[in-house]
Amino acid sequence: MQGEIDRLAGEHGFSGVLLVSRGDETLFAKAYGHAHLGYGVENTVDTRFAIASGTKGLTALVVVGLVAEGRLRLETTAREVLGDDLPLIDDRVTVEHLLTHTSGIGDYCDEEADPPPTPLLATSADYLAALDGYPQISPPGTEFRYHNGAFAVLGLIAERIAGIPFADLVRTRVTEPAGMADTAFLRSDALPGRTATGYLEDGRTNVFSLPVVGYADGGIYSSAPDFRKFWPAFLAGRIVPREWVDRMLSPHADGYGLGFWLPGDGGVRLVGGDHGVTFLSTHRPSSGLTATLISNNHRGGGPLLRLDEFFTEA
Repeated sequence: MQGEIDRLAGEHGFSGVLLVSRGDETLFAKAYGHAHLGYGVENTVDTRFAIASGTKGLTALVVVGLVAEGRLRLETTAREVLGDDLPLIDDRVTVEHLLTHTSGIGDYCDEEADPPPTPLLATSADYLAALDGYPQISPPGTEFRYHNGAFAVLGLIAERIAGIPFADLVRTRVTEPAGMADTAFLRSDALPGRTATGYLEDGRTNVFSLPVVGYADGGIYSSAPDFRKFWPAFLAGRIVPREWVDRMLSPHADGYGLGFWLPGDGGVRLVGGDHGVTFLSTHRPSSGLTATLISNNHRGGGPLLRLDEFFTEA
């Protein structure tokens, strides 16, 4: 098994970490490539990487936690919280629409742009300004359209309801309860030690291709071992109450729950991809199998993205 994975990693120029576990048992754990090419710093299993849209699951947990406490409702409209801000968002758009990618609002982040047009975002005020001016695309609740801006709007809503910065909400409500000590919003232009720099296809770093600091739609940094901790904590109800775990993992639209992908094979998944970033973490509750791939280059490992398929449910 290791020989086959090593072969594929070499063929696809994989740089990152693969970690597979079942309960307390580690089935596979190995790092490949470099966290920093210029200084020859190699990746290790506990290196931190940007996880792009993997952040959306953490955002959903913050929002659902506020709902579980009665401070917000799935039926709450964005307008009730935003007031006069972002006036082009349809007044009927609800928190549930935003969580399920069915809001129909215009998206500030063009996934086809290369590089994307918003690299200087660092604060919630920056994101609010960037989100403004995009007209509604479709009536709320009528179609599934994967959407970065919707989750950025959820971050603004959560901040205003809780009265504290979004990064602090993620820390106190998600990462600390789960024991994820290596997961945090970091400045891409001031990365600390044991953190991987992302690389584009031409070998340049991705520092000019992403926001300076991530937000509710993406950009938090984490490690593969932290996601080994995340899934059991989430499913056991240590982040949101157990009844809400079930609701979050019930299909709502196009194989998506509330912030989580539901691939239809009994698993639950978080996925992220951006310039110089690839992330995939899958958990199968029936067997306790967790498979995480996390990478700091554009290639992402090709067939290694099907990492959990290398391991049986036995």
